[in-house]
Amino acid sequence: MTKDVIALTERMPDPLSVLAGLLAGGPDLRVETTGEGAVVQLCDAEGRPLVSIEVPLMLQVPGEAARLLGPGAEPSGDGPAWWVEARAAVGVPQAEQLAGAFAARLTMLLGGRVWPPDAPGTVGAARPVDVSGVTAVPVPAAAQPAVDMLTDKVAVVLQDRPVVPMTSWLAEALRAALESDRTLQIVTPPHCRLSLPTRMLLQSTSSRWVVQDERCGYYDGLTGAVLRWQDDAFSPDRNENGETPVADAFEEVSPTGERQLIVSFRTLHRPTENLVLGGALEAAWQALADGPPAGWGTSEPAGLTWSRRQLTDLAYERAPRSTWTVAVGTSDRPAVATLRVIRTPEGVEEDVTLTLGYGPGEEPALEALPKLADELVTRYGLKTMMCQLREARRDLSAPPRFEHPPLPYAFVLGPAEVREAGLDTARKTPLKGRPVQLGHSSRPGFYYPVGDGETVESWTALGQLVRHLRGLPSA
Repeated sequence: MTKDVIALTERMPDPLSVLAGLLAGGPDLRVETTGEGAVVQLCDAEGRPLVSIEVPLMLQVPGEAARLLGPGAEPSGDGPAWWVEARAAVGVPQAEQLAGAFAARLTMLLGGRVWPPDAPGTVGAARPVDVSGVTAVPVPAAAQPAVDMLTDKVAVVLQDRPVVPMTSWLAEALRAALESDRTLQIVTPPHCRLSLPTRMLLQSTSSRWVVQDERCGYYDGLTGAVLRWQDDAFSPDRNENGETPVADAFEEVSPTGERQLIVSFRTLHRPTENLVLGGALEAAWQALADGPPAGWGTSEPAGLTWSRRQLTDLAYERAPRSTWTVAVGTSDRPAVATLRVIRTPEGVEEDVTLTLGYGPGEEPALEALPKLADELVTRYGLKTMMCQLREARRDLSAPPRFEHPPLPYAFVLGPAEVREAGLDTARKTPLKGRPVQLGHSSRPGFYYPVGDGETVESWTALGQLVRHLRGLPSA
């Protein structure tokens, strides 16, 4: 496994402290940069990377380090922390020691902590790591520094950390893989989990989470399909009947009483000079979590305090390209959202998925959904909204085990979509319950309860509703 070592410093890394960290391998190692200067690499004599160091990221959001690294990862200081990530090259033991020594030197000079605390190289970091005679494993230049193995079909990334987040380098690896007609495959031990944004992005592409298993070798952490390395990629194995078995480890689950509420919606705005984005997401967070988001960013960890203005400025700078961001909540009410801003011929769309976690005995804020839908219709140009419930972890991370798929609870249609379906059609449906009218009577939207979010019959009701709104005969 590639080893990641993270320095969480109490003060901002300055050039002198970074230089002291870079000298952890002695004065003979070469220093290179890549990613337009965003990544510094310590290289062997042939220029092959031993350690790749990401640009420091300021964490202004309390609890963000603990969300991704586990309890005890937060620096002890009261102010913001700085997250500096170092990736050691695969197959080079001294590289892991070098990454640990680099992180330890930073925290000795700037205060803070190293994760993992027992990383090799952190003890006696004042002495240079002996890297004489070390040669890094050759990796195609296009794959550096994020990818551990590259074939014509896949880009493989090896990870071993409590939660695999959608870091800036992993997002770049995913983008580069897709643009080169490859898929990204993340390989982890069985104790790892995926963050919610990582899981969503993998599921939205043909990428794969590959989990090592002592019984079957490898399996897909999201589907359970047994995998094997064949034709330069991890792909489903087949038994004598041509079927792909499901790994036993994937099916070893037990009820926990934890649940998630998933609210997905899309809004449309006119592209005026006074447009400020993020209002719909903030309204949803306020309604369901009793406050605004705590932080946001273009990757994880989400280190910036929540700011609609900064979000708008970023989307404006990137237009007409789309902008993907993640927002996070506080530890007392786990919540994570992804937001994609898309420029279309009709205007500016915001595509949002907000997920909130609940433990045993905690009730999801279902009663707030109709009022939230009305606010989104009235103020934020709502097009559609889907509300779902599922049995899944309160902390919103995805384990390599079976999790029940979400079940529909409510569906919302905005005024433009009501007009397209026809007012009479939208008002009179085959559902048992009557829809709740939203917004202004001249341009109404409708909130449709479709089930309790606990039984599969809600899928039948949703299917009937969608066919009715589309003018199709009932199944």
